[in-house]
Amino acid sequence: MAARPTWQGHLKLSLVTCPVALYTATSSAGHVSFHLINPDTNNRIRMAPVDSGTGEPVERADLVKGFEVSKDEYVLMDDADFEKVKLESTRTIDIGQFVDEDDIDRLYWDDPFYVVPEKGVGAEAFAVIRDAMKAAGKIAIGTLVLRNRERQIALEVRGKGLVAWSLRPHDEVRDAGDFFDDIPAVTADKDMVEIATRIIDQKQADFDPSEFKDRYDDALKALIKAKQKGGKKALVAAPEPDDTNVIDLMAALRNSLKGSATGAKKAPAKARAPAKKSAAKKPAAKTKAA
Repeated sequence: MAARPTWQGHLKLSLVTCPVALYTATSSAGHVSFHLINPDTNNRIRMAPVDSGTGEPVERADLVKGFEVSKDEYVLMDDADFEKVKLESTRTIDIGQFVDEDDIDRLYWDDPFYVVPEKGVGAEAFAVIRDAMKAAGKIAIGTLVLRNRERQIALEVRGKGLVAWSLRPHDEVRDAGDFFDDIPAVTADKDMVEIATRIIDQKQADFDPSEFKDRYDDALKALIKAKQKGGKKALVAAPEPDDTNVIDLMAALRNSLKGSATGAKKAPAKARAPAKKSAAKKPAAKTKAA
């Protein structure tokens, strides 16, 4: 496997333990990225670390981390110090409980990782844990130290392996009431709701992430290519839609219904497949308690 593991350690269920590795399940390698450039020289700007007191540059390799305990007073920590933190979760994912997938509020789902057994004697133990989880139809909850933070994770079966989702801590999820409580209590007209429901029905489809394309990223690439060839392509900002007011809301709904019906005739929607549990739905993620 070409990718480098993000974490290596052991997966533990009671007295059954096996060596595993975690690999980041997503990639942003194809995204457009930019460097900071001095337009007068066309040279790239490099950010060099500088001592805030002396103004002198410092080699990155010589830097250590520091925790501020009071104004300008720090406790210094190097790599060896972090290695001394004696937590089982630095080297072991200990499965502590099993829950239903729907019990985990989607706001808590965070980053996905592929969990792969290391080659050797641990493969059979991994298969036992995996197949038992599949038979139970549950999500496993455990903890591990990842990127200098202990994280709660949710593990689910996927094919021959497992997917581990890091879960956001409760105190990182904002209370929805802080944002929703001030929404005006408006009761929608039932006839308008019925028309909107028919529009939704006409637009039903199976979720296919392969159909999603980052059009902004594509437009940036096209613009970069044009500028590379010396072109001066004019950019026209997309017009903002007008807000739909109460007076013409019913007309807008009826026209939308006609438009949806026309589109449906040109490209009939596929029959809806039975709902499947899959990791793809998490990051809409992954509000009961907030």
